[in-house]
Amino acid sequence: MLVAQMGQDKDDLKKKKRKKRSRSNEKSVELVVANEAKQLQQQEQEKQQQANQNPNKKKKKNQESFPFGNYKNYYGYRISNDMDEDPRLKVLKKEWFQGKVCLDIGCNSGVMTIHIANKFGCRSILGVDIDSSRVGDAQWHLRNFVRKQNHAKPGEKKSSSVGGGAAGSQEQSISLSNGEIKTGNRETKDLFQIVSFQKENFVHTRNLDENRYDTILCLSVTKWIHLNWGDDGLITLFSKIWRLLNPGGIFVMEPQPWKSYEKNRRVSETTAMHHRTIVLRPEHFQEILLDKIGFRTVEDLTSSLSGVSKGFDRQILAFQK
Repeated sequence: MLVAQMGQDKDDLKKKKRKKRSRSNEKSVELVVANEAKQLQQQEQEKQQQANQNPNKKKKKNQESFPFGNYKNYYGYRISNDMDEDPRLKVLKKEWFQGKVCLDIGCNSGVMTIHIANKFGCRSILGVDIDSSRVGDAQWHLRNFVRKQNHAKPGEKKSSSVGGGAAGSQEQSISLSNGEIKTGNRETKDLFQIVSFQKENFVHTRNLDENRYDTILCLSVTKWIHLNWGDDGLITLFSKIWRLLNPGGIFVMEPQPWKSYEKNRRVSETTAMHHRTIVLRPEHFQEILLDKIGFRTVEDLTSSLSGVSKGFDRQILAFQK
């Protein structure tokens, strides 16, 4: 009887010990879980604090890069809303464009290309750009211009040629800052017959080799070609322009100054690399075009340029083949 009682006591003692260990283990697990939860909470708080301290970090990571100068809404910040037209149009000569076959290299959204065709009456003008999105924008601006033109007020008389209407008739022009249509003092015809756009890397393409032009424009583009393809790319640009021009043809160039290169040299690894190796500076371009490429004369149009936005007061040169 006593032995049985002692055995029962031992069993009860073992059960108590097991329960105690179980409760201890449960408390340990709860403690570990609580600690893990606390650590996770602290980590989340630290991440939030870092995000608050660097609010632009995520934006910079996702920010679009434009290594070819192919900015969206380029004319939106180059041309202010209170301007009737791009100041550069005032220094361009009508005889360079009227009835002429023209090429605009690096046309971006095409607004300037359309405006030149409309103002001066080109026989044709082709705008090329390396970015298919900007070419799409240009085609949209052209469609929008023609649509507005075709919905002119009843009774208005259309002229037979672009920019060829008599004084006092109505003209529709694009506001260069936002692509909207403004009414001027002359009328134009459907520009689909005059203006076209296509995606091309001008330095490398052979699609234009059989074409010949009376006037070629390269406005604020030389820097981007120079940074992306170096001195060799720049010489290729100049040589190809000379080859595509008819005898007596005009090349209008607006080169960016070297300080502008400094600002944009880090937009890509390629531009950074070429920036370090460039030998031919913008101040050498005129000499290169006259003495190396073979242009006969040059005219500096810069002195007549006025009303440009800050940061865009650049030299404009017209070379004749």
